[in-house]
Amino acid sequence: MGRLRSRNMVVAAVFVVALLTASLFYFISGSGGEQSGGARAQGGGRPPPVVLVGPVEVGSVRQQLSAVGSLRSNESVVIQPEIAGRVADIFFDEGMAVEKGAPLIALDDAIFRAELQQAKARLALKRANHERAKDLFKRGAASARNLDEALAEMRVAEADVALAQARLDKGTMSAPFDGILGLRSVSVGDYVNPGHRIVNIEDIDPIKVDFRVPENFAGLVGLGQKIAIDVDALPGRQFEGRVYAIDPLIDTNGRAVTLRATVANEARELRPGMFARVKLTVAQHDNALLVPETAIFARGQEQFVYRVVDGKAVMARVETGIRRDSKVEITDGISETDQIVFEGHIKVQDGSPLKAVAAEEPVS
Repeated sequence: MGRLRSRNMVVAAVFVVALLTASLFYFISGSGGEQSGGARAQGGGRPPPVVLVGPVEVGSVRQQLSAVGSLRSNESVVIQPEIAGRVADIFFDEGMAVEKGAPLIALDDAIFRAELQQAKARLALKRANHERAKDLFKRGAASARNLDEALAEMRVAEADVALAQARLDKGTMSAPFDGILGLRSVSVGDYVNPGHRIVNIEDIDPIKVDFRVPENFAGLVGLGQKIAIDVDALPGRQFEGRVYAIDPLIDTNGRAVTLRATVANEARELRPGMFARVKLTVAQHDNALLVPETAIFARGQEQFVYRVVDGKAVMARVETGIRRDSKVEITDGISETDQIVFEGHIKVQDGSPLKAVAAEEPVS
């Protein structure tokens, strides 16, 4: 029993010694940690974050809508006869350029000339009768009714001459405007009826572009706006024009507004029927303030950038406008003399110091 009590006392003594040793070690370690932390505090905090900084860019910015369209002639018509007859002469070559009024085709006019001569002879007789009636009326040998009837018959004869002359004139068809002729569908000797297709004529300088934009952009489009078009037939080329007409009727099937523009085509490289990719400029601002998209961040429903003032980040709320080529127009909140944090704004806070690296220099 005494031996057991001695053993328990030894175990208790060992436990007390171990506890004292651990307490002493913890105290020494804590003191050293505090001394080490104090040394770090005396040595200074973290260095300021490195951010990419650059100036506000001043330039021109435009808002554009993309659409697809088709080219069409400025003027286009199919030459068709108004009277029946046999083709006597063709005065043009297919594909040639013609001026307004140039004769294109003539029908056999023998019958029309004979009708005109007949009408003129009838008119001469009616005029002579009218002169006799006037003379007799002056001498009191004829009534006023006889004079009126002679006058009416002369007027009818004059109308017959005009009608015969019109038929004769319509036997020759001329170009209604300057343009380029297409492919003819008749030959000399063909008999044609009214409305028979002879040849088409196209005025393609300038050329028109028809395209459509969704109805939700109807408030942005207007007359005089610039367009730029690309066509598959001329890769790498771009042609510019202006909108001159807007259809007031919105297409109920496609819910779109149809616009028509003109594009200069002096070289006649653009042809009616070509498919065109259209870029419509609906707004253009000169001397706009531009910053990269990466410089802008949101807080709730508002947008901000960091200005650099005396080596510190100063948060500024901004209003944005048109976006172009990864740049954003700033309409309010900064000036053109400001330096802006382009990249790294997540590293800083309002009023915190920073290390600025110019945008053209690599960030270390």
